[in-house]
Amino acid sequence: MTLCYSYTPNYFSIEDILVTQERIPSKFLVNIPKLGKLNPSAEENDIKQGTTLDLPLWLADPLSFERHPLISIELPRIYKEAYREILKADATAVDLHKLGLYFYELGLYVKRLDPRGEVERVLLHTFRSRFRQLMDFTDSVVCDPIKQNRLDMLERLLYQMGHFGRMQLNSWLNNSEMRLEAASMVVNHKKRKRIDVDDLF
Repeated sequence: MTLCYSYTPNYFSIEDILVTQERIPSKFLVNIPKLGKLNPSAEENDIKQGTTLDLPLWLADPLSFERHPLISIELPRIYKEAYREILKADATAVDLHKLGLYFYELGLYVKRLDPRGEVERVLLHTFRSRFRQLMDFTDSVVCDPIKQNRLDMLERLLYQMGHFGRMQLNSWLNNSEMRLEAASMVVNHKKRKRIDVDDLF
């Protein structure tokens, strides 16, 4: 079982494709002819300057970072200050699955929209805080679906891998007929230390 998630844009990664489907608040800086159908509430054939739409990341990203950007994009709601404060207060109490299936991966894409680096810091803080809890979950004999439902996809994969490894270790410890003994090098080292201490007195 390998960790197959990508943390950089990867054309062949299914996870990366799903992450870039997430919608980003975008504001058009110029008039765009013939694309009025992108706005379901508009009756015109063109998108007018100042129109605000939620566009998928794979479309919004290239349109906003060109030499002459057509749109400006902003942080998704789940990375804004109100949610960052909640995560800083107690990240373990937050249901990340409700905030987004790919909370960490999407955060790595949109962190450049935050010049102060707050998004990057809150991603790291959230992962560190929740990883301790995740390790406690993996020690459980029963794979609890309620706990899994509160995790984003990366955490869910880590949980499943950790639980699988724990079950394999338990099985080996219970079924192994070999007795665990200290290596001879360790035993000799302990004897040598004991002799050295006796020589001092």
